[in-house]
Order: sequence, then structure tokens, then C-alpha cells
Amino acid sequence: MTCVSHSRFTQLVPILFVLLWSTGFIGAKYALPYIEPFYLLFIRMLMTLAVFTLLALIYRSSWPSLRQGGHQAVTGFLVHACYLGGVFAAIKWQMPAGIAAIVVGLQPLLTSLIGWQWLGQRLRSVQWMGLVMGLVGVVVILLNGQHSEVITFRPEAVVAVLIALFSISFGTLYQKRFGGKVDLLTGSIWQYLSTAVAMALLAFLFEERHVEWNITLMLSLAWLVFGLSVSAILLLMFMIREGEAARVASYFYLVPPVTSLEAWILFGEALSWIQVVAIGVTVAGVYLVLRPASGPAR
Repeated sequence: MTCVSHSRFTQLVPILFVLLWSTGFIGAKYALPYIEPFYLLFIRMLMTLAVFTLLALIYRSSWPSLRQGGHQAVTGFLVHACYLGGVFAAIKWQMPAGIAAIVVGLQPLLTSLIGWQWLGQRLRSVQWMGLVMGLVGVVVILLNGQHSEVITFRPEAVVAVLIALFSISFGTLYQKRFGGKVDLLTGSIWQYLSTAVAMALLAFLFEERHVEWNITLMLSLAWLVFGLSVSAILLLMFMIREGEAARVASYFYLVPPVTSLEAWILFGEALSWIQVVAIGVTVAGVYLVLRPASGPAR
């Protein structure tokens, strides 16, 4: 791959990632009426492992050392098992998906704070302002779509969504620190292997594992595997390897606005003018985080 084509591909990756990642909740929305969440994730991980193993064999990818594989397993446990499991469990325990997304939407700020202390990644004042703007935009978009009645949360749902928040934040930074030199394909196999083990334990210990197989579930599962677990995760790992953790995390702010637009297109869910303005604020915030520095960092 030439330098020019590599640069163009690098610029295109975040756009593709946001578009793919934003469809995760939509895919889950179609699938979950017919299968329990942890069992869905377990089957998804097994299918994903098969795909990555086949790809690794086709491309003759180099396998990480046992130590590197262990680091990838930790990344997978945090980024996939704890994050997905936490979000799915919170929704299962009656936390509205929008509220769960607001909590997880704190990830860019939390990742930046942890990265600042752990990896020494300093942010300029304008980047901190952009992160806050992005958070405000996400909160307005999601809260404006909630019902007006008072919502109460089960304690276990709150614990689950907080586990998801901290796991995706720590997992992003952990991969940046320990996974940079690992092949994306074989590294992902280690990640999904640890996730499959975790989901198997949760599914076989706490769920009945009843499945109502139909075309909707099968199509949703196929998209969750190939669109999310394969394509989106490879793009995420590529961005983590090529960029700063805070810059990568800021792209997650774009997911709720894009999801709102997709819901409007697919399901006819109306967007209020407040949500449209909030989308603009979110995009502007991400731009401030990603804008090149014109002077020394402060």
C-alpha cells in the first residue's frame, strides 16, 4: 500500500467505523426479541471466531506470542465481554437504551482523563472544550428522545452500565499500550476467544438459552458478526494503533447522532429541532478534538 493510498484509507476509516458501529443497537433491537442477550453474544462470538480464523489462515497472518496473546485476551474481555455484556444486561434489567447510551457516552471524557494520567497524552484546551461539547450534544440528543415520566433504575442495571463504561475506556487504552505490534486478525482471535468464554459462562449460568430461529434473527446475527464484530472492530483496532486514544474515543460521540438519523430513515422516528441542533454541536465538538494544533500544546 503506497503512502498516498494509506493516507486516504486512514482518513476514510473513522467514517466507516462510525457508520458501522452506529448500527449495533439497531441489529440488537431486531435480534433480542427472539434470543436472550448473553446467549446471543455467545453465538455471535463463536461465529466471529470462525470468520477470523479463516481470514488468518487465508492471509497467513503472524501469530502473537503467548504474552502478546494474553494482552489481547484482556483487551477482548474489556472491550467486548464487559462492554457488550454490561450494556445488554443493563437494557435487560429495564434501563432504557437511551439512558444506557448516555452513560456510555461519557467514554471519550473518561478515556481522555485516564490516558492523560496513564499514557501521558496531553490535550489542548480546545480539545477539552470539544470533548465537553460532544458530551453535551449526545446528552441532549438522547434525553430529548426519552419519555417525560420519571424513570427509576434497578441497582444491578446501574452497576452493569458503569462496568460497560469503564471497560470500554480502559480497554481502548490497554490496547493502545500493549497491543500495537500485534497482527489485527490473529490478535482479534485472542480477543474473541476470551469474550466467548465469558459469554458462555454467563449464558449457561443465568439464562435458559431458548432461541426462536427466524429470518429476522438470522439476518440480524449475520450483520452483528460481519458488520460489527469483524468490520467495525478491525477498523477500531486500526484507529487505536494509528492514533491517540483521545482522538479515537471522540469518534464515539458521533454514534448517537448517526443512530438517530438511521432510526429516522429506517423506522420513521422523528428528529426534533433540538436534536438537529445537538447533532451540529456534537459534530463541532469532534472537529475541535481532531483539529491539528496551530501552536504548542497547553
